[in-house]
Amino acid sequence: MNRSLLQRAQQRILTIENGLLVLLLTGMILLATLQIVLRNGWSTGLSWADPALRVAVLWVTLLGAMAATRDNNHIKIDLLSRFLPAPLKGYMQLATDLFSAFICGLLAWHGGRFVYFEWQDGSILFATVPAWACELIIPLGFGVMALRFLLSGLLQIRPQGMK
Repeated sequence: MNRSLLQRAQQRILTIENGLLVLLLTGMILLATLQIVLRNGWSTGLSWADPALRVAVLWVTLLGAMAATRDNNHIKIDLLSRFLPAPLKGYMQLATDLFSAFICGLLAWHGGRFVYFEWQDGSILFATVPAWACELIIPLGFGVMALRFLLSGLLQIRPQGMK
């Protein structure tokens, strides 16, 4: 496959992720500000705003986690790797990436099951918005993170003799 095609696809995905983050965060700030003004100024508010803000927090959190794994800026507990000799650090990184991929994959699987059950139940979160649509970020976000950890781990594996 053409390398420039892959780079363009990767750049588009990055743009979509960042655009969603900016859009959601801006919308959250504006909606929360409007809700405060309506409550304090006119003793009213939008009935759907609070549930919508809770859903937006979930989406921003998982999109932020996806961006953190994309840029390798996620939280790492690497106490052991500080004391390992240099040749073993690569193996530790491989084990950590594969374990993280497994855990995120497990969370994506069970998140998908959760969303499926919500879809079957026909739950409505607010207004006419179905709960499953709002929770779709759970399997999607963890699935993307699992894929990124897996790819990071696979990139650690090199044929014998290559540096």
